[in-house]
Amino acid sequence: MATAYNADEAGRGATRGSASSGTVRVSGAGSAEAAPDLAVVSIGVECRADSVGQAYARAGTGSDAVTASFRRHGVADSDIRTSGLNVRADLAWREGEGQRVTGYVAVSTLTVKLRDLGSASAVISEAVEAGGNDVRLNGVELTFSDDAAVRARAREAAWLDALSTATQYAQLASARLGRVLSVTEDGPARGPVPLPRMQRAAAVESLSVEAGNSVVDAAVTVEWELLAGT
Repeated sequence: MATAYNADEAGRGATRGSASSGTVRVSGAGSAEAAPDLAVVSIGVECRADSVGQAYARAGTGSDAVTASFRRHGVADSDIRTSGLNVRADLAWREGEGQRVTGYVAVSTLTVKLRDLGSASAVISEAVEAGGNDVRLNGVELTFSDDAAVRARAREAAWLDALSTATQYAQLASARLGRVLSVTEDGPARGPVPLPRMQRAAAVESLSVEAGNSVVDAAVTVEWELLAGT
């Protein structure tokens, strides 16, 4: 926690009839936790074939099967997004021949939002099965559809932390806090971050998503005017 005390600014003026005796600037940190209500799934299809067209067509067919599976479970079109599409040459080194093209690889990646965490495990498992052996489950992130309320609680906790520290320093300096001179939020609030008790397990046959709680962090730096003690 960074703390700065400046007693060289005495005489800057008066507040509520008390002379200013400097400033105190402190940093506060806080966090808030809540149960996530949204799962963001990154799932892809990777296909190898002898030609670009074959690889691309197979990836498209697999991706369509995965997408159709999600839609059967009521996932809205607006919650399904193509986040990556790539075709590359598959290269191999052969003695006496050097590097040669042995085929082509097409990769299609989808980002899908699941708003019902209770059914997320079954929905993801069926999508993986629908795509067959070409499917790649890249990850599942548990987050909030709207984290404004959680972030507000984290900011409040950070403010109270800063206020407590500033009050202590004012008392040690035989002064009291005056008006707030500046407030700075220190970087983007981190979050959501899964708490240790959150568990994830994934396999083609069985996938378990346990939401647990996620935590959002906030940090703030506040500068107060110091007033001469009464």
